[in-house]
Amino acid sequence: MAILVDENTKVIVQGITGFQGSFQTKRMLDYGTKVVGGVSPGKVGSEVHGVPVFNTVEEAVEATGANTSIIYVPARFAYDAILEAFDAELDLVVCVTEGIPLYDEMKVHKRLKEVKSMLLGPNCPGVISPGKSKVGLLPDRCFKPGNLGIVSRSGTLTYQIAENLTKAGIGQSTVVGIGGDPMPGLTFVDVLKMFEDDDETKAVVLVGEIGGSAEEEAAKFIKKMSKPVVAFIAGRTAPPGKRMGHAGAIIEGSTGTAESKIEALRDAGVVVAEKLFDIVNEIRRVMEK
Repeated sequence: MAILVDENTKVIVQGITGFQGSFQTKRMLDYGTKVVGGVSPGKVGSEVHGVPVFNTVEEAVEATGANTSIIYVPARFAYDAILEAFDAELDLVVCVTEGIPLYDEMKVHKRLKEVKSMLLGPNCPGVISPGKSKVGLLPDRCFKPGNLGIVSRSGTLTYQIAENLTKAGIGQSTVVGIGGDPMPGLTFVDVLKMFEDDDETKAVVLVGEIGGSAEEEAAKFIKKMSKPVVAFIAGRTAPPGKRMGHAGAIIEGSTGTAESKIEALRDAGVVVAEKLFDIVNEIRRVMEK
């Protein structure tokens, strides 16, 4: 099965004529993703890697039957791009753009409650169901088809962990990067619910990091799950008040610490790996059971 994307997913690329949009479109096409259209105002009638370009998302959806969009536009245009995708009633909107102002993200978050679309991101690497479809910038070689779900706040750690698992012969059903901004669309809990309901997924790896309370919220849901979860929390040595990479990865006072997250996850029965390379062995143990 997989979650979010599969071989039937039809994708449009917002910002397809830009450098990143064009480059990543080619990589998605090479992987086998059904990229059916692109959006770039004023470029209608042109093509990028054989993909037709439209003026608006609505026109692209009407012409192609797309159900998913990925956004590669500068931060100052991302808010409008996300709302345009919502208005076209796409099933999934993936926003790679980082540096979107927090106020814009707050407005998007409010609008999410009123629309049918799911939002992955912003500031995320996207999603891949290995062997089926990739929507985002995840490096192909790190993944292989299998029965392990991965959900992560960190892009780079997602690739590293998936590659370690792949080399160990452990494939993935779907890998989801939810992004590290303070107000993401899909959360850990949202994705964990999907993995719990997915017949193909037998176990889950959760990759968290300092800052916020997303991991603690995930721990509450994991207590209800029937599938085993292995976790890793990045940023254990980060000093309070220092932002580490992601906008959401900041410890404020006594909240958002690695210790509080690890304690909550272990209390929920999660196996928390001490080191990155311990994840492979921990997953082997829980899947054997």
